[in-house]
Amino acid sequence: MKAFLSDRINGMATSATLAMAAKARELRNAGKDIIGLSLGEPDFNIPEFIKEEAKTAIDQNYRAYTPVDGYAELKEAIARKFKRDNGLAYGLDQIVVSTGAKQSLANVAMCMINEGDEVVLPAPYWVSYSDIVKLAGGVPVEVPTSIDTDFKMTPEQLEAAITPKTKMLWFSSPCNPSGSVYSQAELEGLAEVLKKHEQIFVVSDEIYEHINFVGGHVSIANVDGMYDRTITVNGVSKAFAMTGWRIGFIGAPAWIAKACTKFQGQVTSGANAIAQRATIAALDAPVSKIQYMIDEFQKRRDLILSLLKEIDGFYLNVPEGAFYVFPDISSFFGKTLKGTTINNASDFALYLLENANVATVTGEAFGNPNCIRISYAASEEQLREAISRIKAVV
Repeated sequence: MKAFLSDRINGMATSATLAMAAKARELRNAGKDIIGLSLGEPDFNIPEFIKEEAKTAIDQNYRAYTPVDGYAELKEAIARKFKRDNGLAYGLDQIVVSTGAKQSLANVAMCMINEGDEVVLPAPYWVSYSDIVKLAGGVPVEVPTSIDTDFKMTPEQLEAAITPKTKMLWFSSPCNPSGSVYSQAELEGLAEVLKKHEQIFVVSDEIYEHINFVGGHVSIANVDGMYDRTITVNGVSKAFAMTGWRIGFIGAPAWIAKACTKFQGQVTSGANAIAQRATIAALDAPVSKIQYMIDEFQKRRDLILSLLKEIDGFYLNVPEGAFYVFPDISSFFGKTLKGTTINNASDFALYLLENANVATVTGEAFGNPNCIRISYAASEEQLREAISRIKAVV
């Protein structure tokens, strides 16, 4: 039957994070005691004040189709958020609300990338970037980084990756999967390179901005000369634990926002009405209302780092944001564990699932074949048990 499917879908990879989560569910349904540390999903409940706003919206009969680019009231709240948190002034004609930040990224790709355009991806990068770029006809250009540089791309690496075909740079800060956070000085260094190449636009994925343990998030759109060339992507899934409510958004030059609205109008139209109304309350609230989650994530980061450091063969840095660790486990390559030869990170992740009953994700899916991603969006009890199991089988 594969022959009847499009080349587009046949050539597309399955999301590694979702595939691992599905495999973990299968094993769980078969009676296995699986601890899932593969998905990037906060384990907190949505704050009560956000849920109350959703209930109010239901009672007020918000049920009709929403504007393709989002309710004006939500876009006003997004504009206030951009100004308050990022120092960015976006008008309502520069903002588009979508069904999650993933759709925001896909909109931008389909509206900006032509066949053969190159998109620079500092590796590791979020698992879907590469296939979204390919879906739009683009060519991902991976720029390898290492744990020794906290998985951050240097200006020299960026310059070396640029060719006459380079159209865009996509990156996240804080980064999924590495937790790396680019500083003001580091972003300014990248911007100096980009200013020499006026044809290049930037997608800055800032979905984890509030889960930041070093204080002070910096948006590259706020760096001198970058505002008109940056599409800032954000949403409420991570900081507000609203993953299933599917609200993402962009701030961008008006002509790009208009194109994204046009594209979205032919694909999904407007995002969910109730979730949009609830998001107004989320974005208008001070960050202090979700500080308890941020503080807990930092405690868990410190805990999981201390536990993993007890395992020989795990090489670690200290992630400054998000809720992942990205250990280099290449010291296990070529070794045989319980009769299983470990050739790569995929083998290692599968070995942990089958022998420790712990679900992680191979770094190969993120453009780094030496690492695995471990999410610490889980309880302290689960984290202690999971790392104990991993230690026992390696």
